[in-house]
Amino acid sequence: MADSTTTTQHAFAGWDKPELDLSEADWRSSSQGAGDVQIAFVEGFIAMRNGGRPEAPSLIFSPAEWRAFVVNAREGEFDLT
Repeated sequence: MADSTTTTQHAFAGWDKPELDLSEADWRSSSQGAGDVQIAFVEGFIAMRNGGRPEAPSLIFSPAEWRAFVVNAREGEFDLT
């Protein structure tokens, strides 16, 4: 496995997230249901995954990206209505 602070190359333009070691992450859940969203704070970043499929890739957010996501979610940006 690559060093946890190594920046990896991805197909996405502008991708500058490090490859984080999430094997020891303290995942926190907002609910008890299967498939719920879990987050973990790792090396100054926020990782988010599907609790029902923890083996699937996790999304990695910088603190600024996480704040923007939370603020927009609270304001209803992602509501289906």
